[in-house]
Amino acid sequence: MGRAPRRAGGAGGPGRWRLRWRPGRCRPRRAVGLVALLALAGFVLAGCGALGGGDRPQLVVYSSRTQSLVHPLLEQFARETGIDIRVRYASTAELVNALLEEGERSAADVLYLSDAGGWGPLREAGLLAELPRDVLEKVDPRFRSPDGQWVGVSGRSKVIVYNKDRIDERELPDSVMDLTDPKWKGRFGWAPTHGEWQILVTAIRLTEGEEAARQWLEAMKANEPKEYPNLISIVRAVADGEVDIGVANHYYVPRLMEELGPDFAARNHFLKHGDPGAVIDVTGLAILKATDQREAAERFVRFLLSEEAQRYFTQETKEYPMIPGVPLPEGVPPLEELEPPAIDQSDLGQLRETLNLLRETGVLP
Repeated sequence: MGRAPRRAGGAGGPGRWRLRWRPGRCRPRRAVGLVALLALAGFVLAGCGALGGGDRPQLVVYSSRTQSLVHPLLEQFARETGIDIRVRYASTAELVNALLEEGERSAADVLYLSDAGGWGPLREAGLLAELPRDVLEKVDPRFRSPDGQWVGVSGRSKVIVYNKDRIDERELPDSVMDLTDPKWKGRFGWAPTHGEWQILVTAIRLTEGEEAARQWLEAMKANEPKEYPNLISIVRAVADGEVDIGVANHYYVPRLMEELGPDFAARNHFLKHGDPGAVIDVTGLAILKATDQREAAERFVRFLLSEEAQRYFTQETKEYPMIPGVPLPEGVPPLEELEPPAIDQSDLGQLRETLNLLRETGVLP
């Protein structure tokens, strides 16, 4: 039996998610607020009866991954399986809030998050289904849900990004905790409003303790860092010489070097030996408990954990694969060499405590 259509209005704004659907007929036709990603070669149902009619399965994916990064994979999945896909792209916070409001009325079948920040509230609300055991066992236990409700798809390490024309890598610290040294005053870029950057602070809290994280933030603030809106802005600022160093995800530098050539001046400095600056966080997939497309949803999860899809992540997005045997991107050290801190991915979702600390220290208003 189908899900009840959700009422007009709600998380997407007035009318944005109005569904016109009668039980027993094809899946609901979404309003324009739901982006139809695969608009090529007939891979999207525009409505009942179009391109194969109501017999074609249709999968609705809520994604906080950037559209340009995952479009080719989703297009390939639709082409190979005949399953039509519709995608709602938004930030992790926006999607989690939408799902909490929509509850079992949500049109979503699959949730694809770019970070671990959203899993906790959704688990507590009982909205996520348990994944098949064989799917979970494809991925190292460090990078999947302890209760089997989500699984990692690709990973990234935090790194110190530096300008190779202004900094000798040997000058860089072996720990992110040493960035408070006065010699970096005015030379550091950070993005305290950005969720991916806040994962660094969460990692410091979890490994070094609340008080150490507080002292680190206060010392960093005293060092007069320049603020940027997101991590890629930090990397570009380092390359342009606006600042000498910053902390970002490792994949930005190889992507931009591939796009702009070897003269791109930013480089990665990987931290090791359990340092919080070497924290690994993963993108992840979950299936919504209320889905009426469970088989298609499981096929989608299995596809993104296939060797072919995992090679896409290493080759195209320069991320760490989540299954063994897939070659790493050039210049990216194995996780065994990094020895990242032993942090449960679910704990990286403790953003409320991190945000409180950022406000208490005056880093955020």
